[in-house]
Amino acid sequence: MPAPQDGPLLDDAAGRLIRPYTISNGRTRPSTAFDLLSLIMATGIEPDVPLGPEHTIALGLCEGPMSVAEIAAHLRLPAVVAKVILADLVACGAVTAHAPAFHDMPTDRSLLEAVLDGLRRQL
Repeated sequence: MPAPQDGPLLDDAAGRLIRPYTISNGRTRPSTAFDLLSLIMATGIEPDVPLGPEHTIALGLCEGPMSVAEIAAHLRLPAVVAKVILADLVACGAVTAHAPAFHDMPTDRSLLEAVLDGLRRQL
């Protein structure tokens, strides 16, 4: 899989050759709700609709679980544009999205104080 910077829509000197909103066909809201920490994973189902280059790269990144934020960073796109692309992939069944799991874990005050002390020593 080529790295996103090697794609036809990026130039080393000029940067992105097209505006991000053109990648999402002007859409600014994904049809599927995602959190930046939502985990995206490829299903193995081949999309029956033609995909753009960013869709193909995003699909390749999802062979293992990857967060929306990581995918956006790899694509070098704003998170909202990456969410629109991922929503397209969810709609055609190529990927699944799982909300992040948050656990109600008690905070260990001594651990937090040790981290704070370490940070203060670094400054």
